[in-house]
Amino acid sequence: MPAASTFTEPAYHGRSLGDVLPAVATAIGIDVGFHDTSLILPPAQKYVVFLVDGLGYELVREHRVDAPYLHSLLIHGESPATAGVPSTTATSLTSLGTALTPGEHGLVGFTSRVPGTDRLLNALYWDKHVDPLEWQPNPTAFERLAGAGVHTTVVSKRQFVDSGLTVCGQRGAAYVGADRVGERIAGVVAASSVGPSVTYVYDGDLDWTGHRFGVDSPQWRAQLSAIDDSVEQLRETLTTDTRLVVIADHGMIDSPMTSRIDVDQFPELRDGVFLLGGEARFRHLYCSVGATDDVAAAWRSVLGDQALVLTRDEATERGWFGTVSDLVRPRLGDVVVAARDEFALMSSKDFPYEMTLIGLHGSLTAREMLIPILVD
Repeated sequence: MPAASTFTEPAYHGRSLGDVLPAVATAIGIDVGFHDTSLILPPAQKYVVFLVDGLGYELVREHRVDAPYLHSLLIHGESPATAGVPSTTATSLTSLGTALTPGEHGLVGFTSRVPGTDRLLNALYWDKHVDPLEWQPNPTAFERLAGAGVHTTVVSKRQFVDSGLTVCGQRGAAYVGADRVGERIAGVVAASSVGPSVTYVYDGDLDWTGHRFGVDSPQWRAQLSAIDDSVEQLRETLTTDTRLVVIADHGMIDSPMTSRIDVDQFPELRDGVFLLGGEARFRHLYCSVGATDDVAAAWRSVLGDQALVLTRDEATERGWFGTVSDLVRPRLGDVVVAARDEFALMSSKDFPYEMTLIGLHGSLTAREMLIPILVD
């Protein structure tokens, strides 16, 4: 068994996704009461923030040939920042869009419990019975910037325009639907033509490719190359007084079949757990009344050093989710399980689709947590 990997702790209110828009606001010269951050970006009246889903810092660093433009920005640019916990898309996009920690905005994973029920909310596909304005009632960073007179725009695929995740993290910005690279570039150029402005752009194709084929696959490298070309093309199309910042929501690892277990094959891992949430690299365990300590002990016994098993209180004390509000606390697992190295916690019963994936993320390894901040 490989040595247990060291985790990368989230750098909230320093160099994390929730610090990007506060740093942009400072660079534009707008004060809307964001928290202080050590992240400093160059002054400009027009900012374009391009988020490439799944493009971790380590992946950019290792793929100079496939991504020469992005790699050139890495060499001369900012040191890495971090995702939040868990290192997953729904959590990260909402941290970026609200400038809040997961414990404040409440999108605490790919799936999490709807308090008072035995249902999970899938944050990417949402649930018609859950009002996103109630789930995430805090004003977004886009709302705050727009209220201060900043022209704010989101450029993303048309299918996401009214999604629960978009409402939670991006409300307040004008939405431009763009399904193709050409549409996206045109939308960004038009949105950033006035100042002060903040234009946010999202591309999810690299993450999709990594999940299905792995981050060491020809398909993934080809997709990275295509994204590198599109980002460089966007930079060449933007005016010279517009700053472009390329970031990611998390990295990704490949998890081989030999590094996985199916928790449903271990009855002791389901004992006292009435609801299994999260995802394969970071599980939320919702326990029967009085069963939390027994559940934590059972999972530690079976998993050993393949994962770190903490109670909700222990994880909160470590600052994994930032400050946790009373509204958000019951959405966190009574026990949380963070995978080490390439390990993954599958469930053939509850999450059969995850068993088909190769690339995974969600835990606190450097390959998942570190994200680039590339400024041109």
